Amino acid sequence: MLYVYSDKRILDIYPSCYWPPFTNVTTGTEPSKLLNCEETSGRRELLVLSSYFFGEMATRTVDLRSDTVTKPTEAMRAAMANAEVDDDVLGRDPTAYHFEAEMARVMGKEAALFVPSGTMGNLISVLVHCEVRGSEVILGDKSHIHIYENGGISTIGNVHSRTVKNNLDGTMDIALIEAAIRDPAGEIHYPTTRLICLENTHANCGGRCISVEYTDKVGEIAKKHGLNLHIDGARIFNAATALGVPVNRLVQAADSVSVCLSKGLGAPVGSVIVGSKSFIAKAKRLRKTLGGGMRQVGILCAAAYVALQENVSRLEVDHKKAKILADGLNQIKGIKVDMGSVETNVIFFDVSEGSKITVERLSQFLEKHGILVMPVGSSSIRVVLHHQISESDVQYTLSCIQQAFQLQFENTGKDMEDIHKIM
Repeated sequence: MLYVYSDKRILDIYPSCYWPPFTNVTTGTEPSKLLNCEETSGRRELLVLSSYFFGEMATRTVDLRSDTVTKPTEAMRAAMANAEVDDDVLGRDPTAYHFEAEMARVMGKEAALFVPSGTMGNLISVLVHCEVRGSEVILGDKSHIHIYENGGISTIGNVHSRTVKNNLDGTMDIALIEAAIRDPAGEIHYPTTRLICLENTHANCGGRCISVEYTDKVGEIAKKHGLNLHIDGARIFNAATALGVPVNRLVQAADSVSVCLSKGLGAPVGSVIVGSKSFIAKAKRLRKTLGGGMRQVGILCAAAYVALQENVSRLEVDHKKAKILADGLNQIKGIKVDMGSVETNVIFFDVSEGSKITVERLSQFLEKHGILVMPVGSSSIRVVLHHQISESDVQYTLSCIQQAFQLQFENTGKDMEDIHKIM
């Protein structure tokens, strides 16, 4: 049995709250009983209504801001507590050593190095490849390195960026990449091109996957001109899963790859960079220079090893949940999703310009009901799925967003200020 108050204000603002399938609703009982009711077809909608009108606190948290928000699993915590450790700056931490060796094997490279963050991993990689002053790197205009890493390659590394337009799928036109390579004959005027950077999956392009065929072509261009290729593979395991390609084959053409452990894989901290033994030897020195050398880092590597063993296989499920969520969003009047762009665990959706619900108000409304999202402009919101988002969370999110837009469309004659008060 579900319970809800009979309240004229409720009916005025949301007359549909007594529709079927709410046939098992009675009046005059404490709304808190709603939180303990049996599951029915209308339960989620009534839970939403209860928090609108009765001020109930959100009873669950659905954190879709990023896949970086996951909490360590019990297995990770146990591994951290029991990790065998030593001083990694002195090269003596056994857990770090074994984890790095495993990452190198999985990625098909000679060696690997644990670093505190993906930003540091990318910075170190660029600086190793561009160790001569006056070096230039070719990268996408929407790439994470170019936009979200504080310009570190220039402010710290004195490396010049030459951007190439990213296509909607995250690629750059091969011809434009080759055209951006500086002519050595003009070296008296130009910086020297030394590196090309790709991003896979491409975050700003909606988590799109860069194919192995494309990556190989860029690798061929790099070798033809004596350049190196670095892949920002923050979500490279998501890409490999979605493409059905072994991760080592996907990055075969790259001279270095950074892999984030705390995104799709769900580890609490850190990234790994992989490459040749000589590359990693230089990278290790730069890690120390940048303050990234840590002592008993095996505690963190132990959790990352669990993530590698247990969570790679779960990425396919995350992608399926993302498609379910995207499809549901696309069916809500006032929201638009480019379904072709939903390849992995990232979704961007637009709120229609004619809507009376703004991105800011929708985000606030969702947060009031325990759902956290990432606004990315005046008309767009990003959500990211991860292994700690359940199918029930997906349905709850869709239900809340549906209710928000129904309030708008069913009350077009009402004072929107009244509606915004409850949103």
